[in-house]
Amino acid sequence: MNNKPMTLSETMQAIRHCAIQMDELYGQPVFDEWVVVSLLEPQSRVLGYVGPRHEVFAKNFTRDLGGLRASLLNGQHSAGDFEFARHAAGTNFEAFLALGDGLYLICNNTQSSMAEIAKNPRWLSAQVPFADLSDRVAAGSPACAS
Repeated sequence: MNNKPMTLSETMQAIRHCAIQMDELYGQPVFDEWVVVSLLEPQSRVLGYVGPRHEVFAKNFTRDLGGLRASLLNGQHSAGDFEFARHAAGTNFEAFLALGDGLYLICNNTQSSMAEIAKNPRWLSAQVPFADLSDRVAAGSPACAS
C-alpha cells in the first residue's frame, strides 16, 4: 500500500470520481457542491471547489455550516470520519468528510435537503462510493499534501 499522502490535485480527482459514481447510481446529482477546506490556524481557506457558488462559498461558509457547525468545528475527527445533516436545506451543508488534520471535504446540494435526497431508494446504493472514499481516506490515502 502506498502511504504517501495524495496531493490536492489527486484528492480532487478522487472526489470528482466519487461524485460521478454517486450521481450515476442515484440517477441525478446527489451533491452539486464538493469543497476541500482547511480549518487550520491562522486562517481557514478553500483549497479546492467544484460547484455553482465559487464566488460566494467562502463568504457564506459560517452561515452555511448550519446543523454541522458544532461537529465540524470541534475538530476532533480522524481521517475518514463523516457526518450528514439530515435536515440541512438550501445552501446549508449536507455532509462533511474529514480528510486529515483540519482538512475537510464539504458536500452540499444547494437545491435539496438531505432528507429529500434520502427519500429516493437509490440513495442507499449512491452511498457506496462515498463510503469507499471514506475508507480510502481512513486508510491514509487522501491527505492533501501540498
